[in-house]
Amino acid sequence: MIRPQLTADGLAVRLADDRTAVLLDELAAAYARDPEAVAALLAAHADAVDAYDVAQCDPDGADHVRAMRAAEADATRDALAGELPPPAVLDHVIDPAEAVALADTLTARAARAHLAQNGTTA
Repeated sequence: MIRPQLTADGLAVRLADDRTAVLLDELAAAYARDPEAVAALLAAHADAVDAYDVAQCDPDGADHVRAMRAAEADATRDALAGELPPPAVLDHVIDPAEAVALADTLTARAARAHLAQNGTTA
């Protein structure tokens, strides 16, 4: 669940998300089950991400090259995600009531951060 919180200095809103911990745990478990396959997938994904980064930063790069590099990175990410159990890779989906509650909480936290930045207290 995404949990909006104020940062320690109160000047911004942090969206705490526990999915990273779940993904890292599942990645570690997948690596323990088949280290060679997961290592190969991680290496391929790292190469694809590096190639995409280079394409994005090249001022003379063609758009079709950027699109190809993005597709390659997506494909290697999907292959790596295929090693993880489904709950670890699904996007977080919330129902309308949860979305409204999240929006209310975000608005309240953002208002407090805005007031803190402007030196005004609530």
